[in-house]
Amino acid sequence: MLSSSSAPSNHHHQSHLYSSPTMTKTLNRNKPFSSSSVVSNLIRFLGGATVAFLIVWTLFSTLDTKPTFTPKFTPTSIDDPSLDFDVLGVQGINLKEEPESVNFYDDPNLSYSMEKPIKNWDQKRKDWLNQHPSFASGVKERILLVTGSQMKPCKHPSGDSMLLRFFKNKVDYCRIHGYDIFYNNALFQPQMTGCWAKLPLVRAAMIAHPQTEWIWWVDSDAAFTDMEFKIPLERYANHNFILHGWKKEIFEVHSWVGLNAGIFLIRNCQWSLDFMDAWSNMGPLSPDYDKWGKILKSSLRDKVYDDADDQSSLVYLMLNEKSKWADKIYLEQKYYFEGYFLEVLGRFDNITKEYLEVEQEVTKLRRRHAEKVTEHYADLREPYIKKLGNGYQSLRKPFITHFAGCQPCSGLHNASYSDDGCWKGMEKALNFADNQVLRNYGLIRRDLMDPSSLTPMRFDEASG
Repeated sequence: MLSSSSAPSNHHHQSHLYSSPTMTKTLNRNKPFSSSSVVSNLIRFLGGATVAFLIVWTLFSTLDTKPTFTPKFTPTSIDDPSLDFDVLGVQGINLKEEPESVNFYDDPNLSYSMEKPIKNWDQKRKDWLNQHPSFASGVKERILLVTGSQMKPCKHPSGDSMLLRFFKNKVDYCRIHGYDIFYNNALFQPQMTGCWAKLPLVRAAMIAHPQTEWIWWVDSDAAFTDMEFKIPLERYANHNFILHGWKKEIFEVHSWVGLNAGIFLIRNCQWSLDFMDAWSNMGPLSPDYDKWGKILKSSLRDKVYDDADDQSSLVYLMLNEKSKWADKIYLEQKYYFEGYFLEVLGRFDNITKEYLEVEQEVTKLRRRHAEKVTEHYADLREPYIKKLGNGYQSLRKPFITHFAGCQPCSGLHNASYSDDGCWKGMEKALNFADNQVLRNYGLIRRDLMDPSSLTPMRFDEASG
């Protein structure tokens, strides 16, 4: 089909028609005049005119007076037939790649159990990545979030519903930032119950996911309350174990609450496997478990009970084997890696107000966008919220709000807490976080304590 720029003009055809008789007249001007020549010339003229008319008519009949345009698009990457997304997966990883060459999984002595140590793990993991090169790209930033709860139904009538909402919150956060998540409700090691149950699970996750650099344990009663914030992994380049805590409280006060073991980030490496072996040796697997409870109670000045819990054991390990472990442990205080709910909940309203003011002033932060580009808008927002501070008593959204001691499944919360403090607090925190997700779907909950207040957002509306 011709485009308008390539179609012959009417003027061109008219010029061509009128040139023929003129040319004939000029060529025959000097010939002798006779009747026979007139007839002959007339016949030639009529014949030529007829042929010219037929040519012009044919040309015009093939032209479309309203030409259509067929745009030519450059194929995008997703249209490239050389890319097999069934093989590569959504992140460019070859999920069907499994060479027949031997790796650590083929070792019959390999055990996922805490009772059998693993040696030379760093090399084994490196060899596996060499066998699976598509996983090597971005491995240093790859995180697997691990969480879980008990297998049996909760005793509290609202417990299962609340734990489901906590889990949804974690799934939302992982989806936004492209992290994998593993939820478990099985007891990996029968003896390792209660607070100790997470260690066998984390260890098994390391073995099952050699492509992952970090395993991130998050207790079931913790919620992400800043859905844009990402862990600054570059800060932990020289560390293997990250958790919320205070050096002074541990190394000077010897307090068992100088840290919180309910949320931690641990590198997938040999150091971490050895560290968890040493940590778990004070747990239920140890024949000296009861003895350890008494040792911990006498060693940590504010410990009331003589049970060997995971948190007290961790503090004791850091105190008594400091040279072996402490240099690789990072106690995070600069942001709410784990925010105590009673400390942060009372600031939610003022935090929302501050964020609303920022969005009302900055048009680009109110722009509707795909959920997958949330991190772009987090970067845009950062310069405007630096003034709010970060961490303790700041007006920035707390990264994680932890309802430690509220026990939503059993309902048997810490005696110093009230029912309202726990249950209304969890409701508010989860809705506070959910609003940050719902805005990407055009909705907002205008009252954090009223589920029925969910309404559509107006175009260009600030949501905080």
